[in-house]
Amino acid sequence: MFHTLFRVVSSQDQRFLVLFDFDETIINESSDDAVVQALPSKQLPDGLKNSYRRAVEKIPPTPGLLNLLQYLQSHKQDYELVVVSDANMFFIETWLERAGVRKLFQKIFTNPASFDDTGRLVLFPFHSHSCSGCPDNMCKQVILREYLAKRQKERDGAPFQRVFYIGDGANDICPSLALGSRDTAFPRRDFPMHRLLLEMQQSRAAQFKANIVPWVSGEDIVKYLAGASTGLA
Repeated sequence: MFHTLFRVVSSQDQRFLVLFDFDETIINESSDDAVVQALPSKQLPDGLKNSYRRAVEKIPPTPGLLNLLQYLQSHKQDYELVVVSDANMFFIETWLERAGVRKLFQKIFTNPASFDDTGRLVLFPFHSHSCSGCPDNMCKQVILREYLAKRQKERDGAPFQRVFYIGDGANDICPSLALGSRDTAFPRRDFPMHRLLLEMQQSRAAQFKANIVPWVSGEDIVKYLAGASTGLA
């Protein structure tokens, strides 16, 4: 969808971390639903893999998402990009490769997937955890905290100056709770993450530290980052 040359950037150059959900954040629908709808009712096993791939590749990006990625790529000296998703590795890598943006992402955290002898895609849980509010297979807050600690160590003790989390679903609330007062959560407007954050603000049942910037299009996030760029230090 857009192709460009990539320069190797030192991991210590990048001051800011941007985390993306995948379903209904990078792509404009659920990858699982799209594949189920696209697969014929009768399909030879050896053709399933190609059917999966074609279905995933046809999923449209969320409006303005590719413009956002192009903006981040043009400022790659500042931003490190990561995917954190409860989808699966086959779907995510297939779509990102087709879009020409796989190399933008330093890391993808998602459920492992492989094809069995019948050609069917088998999914495995990403990890186990003790968070009572998340699905058994994945707690995005655990992933975020572990990644931040790992990267700080690799960066000779230097933490990211700001963390930006872009999501849409209820399971994006938990990692957002780990954000600090200098960080920003971008919930997709009128999606579960946005509605739950509004409820939390109204009830004040939980103390949410990060800035909250709802978005409809990736362009909204570009405008926020570009406008705030002079103050991101």
